[in-house]
Amino acid sequence: MLGLMAKKVGMTQIFDDDGNLVPVTVLRIDPNTVVARKTEDKDGYAAVLLGIDDMKQSRVSKPYAGQFSESITPKKRIREFRDFEKEVADGDELGIEVFEGVRYVDVTGVSKGKGMQGVIKRWGFSGGRASHGSKFHREPGGTGQSTYPGRTFKNMKLPGRMGREQVTTLSLKLMKVDTENKLIMVRGAVPGINKGIVVVRAAVKK
Repeated sequence: MLGLMAKKVGMTQIFDDDGNLVPVTVLRIDPNTVVARKTEDKDGYAAVLLGIDDMKQSRVSKPYAGQFSESITPKKRIREFRDFEKEVADGDELGIEVFEGVRYVDVTGVSKGKGMQGVIKRWGFSGGRASHGSKFHREPGGTGQSTYPGRTFKNMKLPGRMGREQVTTLSLKLMKVDTENKLIMVRGAVPGINKGIVVVRAAVKK
């Protein structure tokens, strides 16, 4: 499966071929270096390890540097792509040209963290009345039983940490490719913060 790591730049608007104003997310694809390859004979499956963002030599420990060959500068971020549909060699640099002919992509990223949230924001509970005299507004209400077993079961919808989870948005249309500036523009929103790392893959359902 074809895929690369990219950095989310932000959102903007462009006009499509029909003159409609379309919201798009801008992603910058810096060169992805092939760090290593895994084969079915040796590892039991086929995969390619890609890395981006060079590390300072002073910050690289010997165990971490051991996974890179002498010709490859240690990278901050490494990602494994299984069943890569392109013949590559260690040290190769991959860019936007990987998505040549691709019209739709899937984007995976870590969603924005929203901190501790109650059940109304986290789970969409309606809450109680806001009128005078009501003693039930935004609380989750009772979660246990008055009789056996008299406890709260697992996986109840309760207050807790919200966001900062891996999210994949499927079948986003590739609206524009700027080869000179290493940018691609996909229709719609992409999970994660600006300047965050996302994984862009050829769509599996298109």
